[in-house]
Amino acid sequence: MKIGVIDYEAGNLTSVETALRYLQADYIISGKPEDLEPCSKIIFPGVGEASSAMNTLKTRKLDSFLDERFKANIPILGICLGCQIVLEESEENNTTCLGIVPGKAVRFPDSLNLKVPHMGWNQVEIERDHYLFEGLKNNSSFYFVHSYYPLLADHTTAVGSTDYGIRFSSVFSYKNLSAVQFHPEKSGDAGLKLLENFINYR
Repeated sequence: MKIGVIDYEAGNLTSVETALRYLQADYIISGKPEDLEPCSKIIFPGVGEASSAMNTLKTRKLDSFLDERFKANIPILGICLGCQIVLEESEENNTTCLGIVPGKAVRFPDSLNLKVPHMGWNQVEIERDHYLFEGLKNNSSFYFVHSYYPLLADHTTAVGSTDYGIRFSSVFSYKNLSAVQFHPEKSGDAGLKLLENFINYR
């Protein structure tokens, strides 16, 4: 069961690869749809800016590839920026995103007087059962680095939430796509367990 990791020049692939190698996963990292198409699961990581990421996805035809994989019921895991641009839009440079999941990515408001980006360890409160959190304790800590967060149009897609001045959905799941705003590949044992749950999911 090969895992396909999407390369769209949005960073952090080394950490993802290190985690997958540690978990002894069978994986391939590629920016070519033809390489990723045989994979039975897809990891969609990312660090960076929404509009440039979307431009790269379109140039490489990975936007249509992701949509096709979603419609084919292939399990997909979005990470950080990959969590945001599966939504319909992002406030970051008013970017039209993939539109797989209803909602948009919004910036932490200046009125909260918080340090932005939200960077460091924070807890995730589990709001409903989900396979990603099997074997994990509620309020486990994960590593975050982000200035924008998911604002879901349908809260029933929310799986977990995090408090940073406001409470936001840090994990959501819509059909065969799940997404986490944090970086499981940088989150120690809890993050590795979450990735292992994705790898082993049937």
